[in-house]
Amino acid sequence: MHLKEVKGILSAQNGMNLYRGCSHGCIYCDSRSKCYAMDHEFEDIEVKSNALELLEEALRKKRTKCMIGTGSMSDPYIHLETVLQHTRKSLELIEKYGFGLAIQTKSDRILRDLDLLCKINEKAKCVVQLTLTTFDEDLCRILEPRVSTTKERFDVLKVMRDHDIPTIVWMGPILPYINDTEENIRGILEYCIEAKVYGVLFFGAGVTLREGDREYYYQKLDEHFPGLREKYEKKYGLAYSVMSDHNEELTKIVKEECEKHGIVCDVESLFTYMRTFASKSSIQQTSLF
Repeated sequence: MHLKEVKGILSAQNGMNLYRGCSHGCIYCDSRSKCYAMDHEFEDIEVKSNALELLEEALRKKRTKCMIGTGSMSDPYIHLETVLQHTRKSLELIEKYGFGLAIQTKSDRILRDLDLLCKINEKAKCVVQLTLTTFDEDLCRILEPRVSTTKERFDVLKVMRDHDIPTIVWMGPILPYINDTEENIRGILEYCIEAKVYGVLFFGAGVTLREGDREYYYQKLDEHFPGLREKYEKKYGLAYSVMSDHNEELTKIVKEECEKHGIVCDVESLFTYMRTFASKSSIQQTSLF
């Protein structure tokens, strides 16, 4: 790891990343792409040393409450978080100033902060997002080697359910020739149904590959799936959007099952939900009328 002082912490859409880089080792990670102009090794985590001070200043100055998002580029619960606790301290600030939270992770370390998630959800809205890629635990350990397995993330979803914290599952990426099967899709959906998730974000059965990300992914294909790299290169070339031949049928299954069980799966609706602040007091007042 290394420290870096930054000029700002919140984006125009009120998103933040306390860290830059990741230690989870997911073989398909888009954040490795060169377009993000990272000037250090991906596993050499950049810690934004003044992030908490900047966050408190930004929250204190905001005239209107909003949802604060985190986890889009770097998981807030990487291994360093157990020591540094920057994510926990940021949640304390979000709760202190009465803002909402939309947080995304692949780690069950989030359970450490269940007390703060509950407090935020009591005053505003806290949306916990978990990525589920494959129902197969052994395959999960290959695709996402240094992070909680799918079953462990499913356990997190159930804990959130039992504490009335809404959850959204990012289903994917669905990798051609690897996890693009009906069995996998239905297995993940069964977890979502049992955990009573609010929504499922599904962008189709496929994966995006860009320079930097693609090379690392192909390296891991050579390591774990000999011969598959050549198949990808022949079929997809340098395409950014790499879609499964089973995309249409798998998408149909997702939509049908979500509709059947009252799970929101419209992408635009889910992003609107995560970005819309609502205090509990305003919700209660509305319900009276």
